[in-house]
Amino acid sequence: MILGVFLLPALLAAAPSPDAHRAEIEAWRARRMASLRKEDGWLTLVGLFWLEQGENRFGSDKKNRIVFPEGSAPKAMGSFDLAGETVTLHARPDGNLTAGGKPVTTMVLKTDADEEPTLLTNGRLRFYVIKRGKKLGVRVKDSKSQALADFHGIDSYPVDLKWRFEARFDAYDPPKPVAVPNILGSVEQEKSPGAVVFEVAGKEYRIEAVKEAGSDDLFLIFGDQTNGFETYGGGRFLYTAPPDKDGKVVVDFNKAYNPPCVFTPYATCPLPPAANRLSLRVEAGEKRFGEH
Repeated sequence: MILGVFLLPALLAAAPSPDAHRAEIEAWRARRMASLRKEDGWLTLVGLFWLEQGENRFGSDKKNRIVFPEGSAPKAMGSFDLAGETVTLHARPDGNLTAGGKPVTTMVLKTDADEEPTLLTNGRLRFYVIKRGKKLGVRVKDSKSQALADFHGIDSYPVDLKWRFEARFDAYDPPKPVAVPNILGSVEQEKSPGAVVFEVAGKEYRIEAVKEAGSDDLFLIFGDQTNGFETYGGGRFLYTAPPDKDGKVVVDFNKAYNPPCVFTPYATCPLPPAANRLSLRVEAGEKRFGEH
């Protein structure tokens, strides 16, 4: 479920001055924009095609089950053959497909449920297999997508130190099962190592965190009362460093950001668990993008 982690310091630092804090957030935003502008970032995602059992032909011809952007690739490139949960690529020799920088025609593909999916490339296109529940699909990225060409940044709330909290971490031992819905309408069971707890105007709020494979950071998927108005209706994301030896963690909502679903209809974003919908207006971080 990794959706773009920005590395965080391992130790809890003293609260910065307003000027130092503003510089920190501005640097974070610059890294965020650079990440979105990459030739394989979320703005380049142009397709998600769910596979059916058997043959799934692909190419730029509209007769294919998997249709690449017009003019981006040959009309017929081969097929993804699905048998059970195994996807085998059968590419035409003239399809000019590579994997790991080497030409490829026939191979069994790894999905993003494995350590790394098999990344296939053809010119400006990158594509790979994703797994969501029992469904398998091909995710397609185009380095010359219109969304990338049209991108001019994201509006955000003014940087405000009052939205940076030294929160308490309430650890769950053992980790607590948490039902995390997603934009597809299904629910994934995640394990929460604990909740971050903070106060606003004397009232206590808590967000149950999840952890992603390969990261010690806490991933917070939260909703608040700005959603659907100033901010994206499906909630926002925030990462924090792990708690320090005293069980404290910095939660800085100035780094709250939009999930990939605001940029493309082909992302499969998690949504806030019920317990993470705050009865609070979090007027910090990224605002709505486009029509979302």
